[in-house]
Amino acid sequence: MLELIRMKLPQTVAKYFWGDDLTELDFKKHQDYIIETILEQGNESAISWLLKQIPSHQLAKKLNSLKLSQRSKQFWQLVLK
Repeated sequence: MLELIRMKLPQTVAKYFWGDDLTELDFKKHQDYIIETILEQGNESAISWLLKQIPSHQLAKKLNSLKLSQRSKQFWQLVLK
């Protein structure tokens, strides 16, 4: 039986998910949750990692469907134009 390979979060990103089981957290499966958390709380290195995983134009398209504070949503709409 083939085991699915999960994309592990780097330590610079994983620290934002201290309450989650990192062995279960998978970028493909939990993409919106991971993006929301990083956009709300992430530092420059976490944002940089995120932008390597998903192109900025795709991220901009997802903004309206993400659960972000109004402040964060407006900020990221300006940044990702």
